[in-house]
Amino acid sequence: MNAMSLTVRIRLSAMMFLQYMLFAAWFVQLAGYLDKIGVTGVMRALILSSMPLGSLVSPIFCMIADRHFASQKVLMVMNFACAGLLFLAALMSNPVALFVLLLLAMICYMPTWSLTAAVAMAHAPSEKFPQIRVFGSIGWASAMVFSIVADKFFNGAKIDGTVIPLYCGAGTALVAALLNMTLPNTPPPAKGKPASVVDVLGLRALGLLKSGNFAFFMLISMIAMIPFTMYFSFGSQFFMSKGFEKVTAIMSWGQIAEMLIMLLVPLALTRYGAKWAITAGLGMLVVRYLAFLVGGAFDQTWLYYVAILVHGAIFGFLIVGGQVYVDKKAPPEIKAQAQGLVGLLLFGVGMGIGTFASEGLINLFTVEKTVEAVVTKTTSWNAIWAILTITSAVLMAAFWFLFRDDVLKKVVATPQATGPGQTEAAQA
Repeated sequence: MNAMSLTVRIRLSAMMFLQYMLFAAWFVQLAGYLDKIGVTGVMRALILSSMPLGSLVSPIFCMIADRHFASQKVLMVMNFACAGLLFLAALMSNPVALFVLLLLAMICYMPTWSLTAAVAMAHAPSEKFPQIRVFGSIGWASAMVFSIVADKFFNGAKIDGTVIPLYCGAGTALVAALLNMTLPNTPPPAKGKPASVVDVLGLRALGLLKSGNFAFFMLISMIAMIPFTMYFSFGSQFFMSKGFEKVTAIMSWGQIAEMLIMLLVPLALTRYGAKWAITAGLGMLVVRYLAFLVGGAFDQTWLYYVAILVHGAIFGFLIVGGQVYVDKKAPPEIKAQAQGLVGLLLFGVGMGIGTFASEGLINLFTVEKTVEAVVTKTTSWNAIWAILTITSAVLMAAFWFLFRDDVLKKVVATPQATGPGQTEAAQA
């Protein structure tokens, strides 16, 4: 590949920045917004599951794009569609209409994580790709700018928990689509190749589950997405219930910490192996929910920030560590399919189940009180944190004692990290 010009590098970096900013701008605070407008129960779980549902169909869109259309044109169309759908969603107060619009938006949006990676890797040397991809994490963290601007320039306006972030997401998607029109041409990389839904969903990699050790790894990883999803999808509801106002800005500190911690992940994986890394990630889940629990029980708000800052370690060691194990375990001819299977099961199935499980847990520990004809709801968050702390601790112990690192001595290049909000989806 020829050297990448500065103008191309700037455009690719801006592409990554905007693509992740447009999602973080509205999704981070979505649970808090739904709580404020009175959407609860199954309907709230459905709306919050729009992302994992989008992840389930994302590989099929990517398969079509890979074979028939230039990647940057598909990306442009998807972003224009996202802009329109998010704008319409901001106008809706009916929960069913909001769910339908956000689901359609996520069906259009989730393939863009793979599409942006495809465009970038087609025009950047492989060793330069991480330097471009990091702008996605910067964009996610920079979504806090909307809250800060509203506070500084609009008389202290608080936008988290309102409909405004949806407009911010729509506006960012529009800018991203316009930028996509300037990207270098990226012809369909798989043009003329046979299309197979079985391959694109990674279903041929199901044969790996014949190994009890691999099946156990996948089971633990999927269950771990339940406590992971409680913070990722419902964190804003908790913080708003505790009086936090700039929720998107506060939770973005987790992505800032992630950018630093991710530098350590390859070193840790090389020295200690995937078993140690995944166990450490599960251990950080314990730290997160223990921090929430102790912080709530003893009114130590500063511990909530500890729970936020360990996000990078959870993602880096648990998710990326798992992908490294899969990369080493899978035969060369199905490595890509194996990663697609992991993405499908974790970010599609796992987070989907996690969303409904988290909603059920919140409903279980929420009581209504009526005082002078005014109904108020109170959630016993400490009980929830205690359950998630115990769950995470059991998962960590089970993995450490029952999982066998059967690929420790194989040397394979670390795959690019993938995951919700921070990295490319692994379904392509």
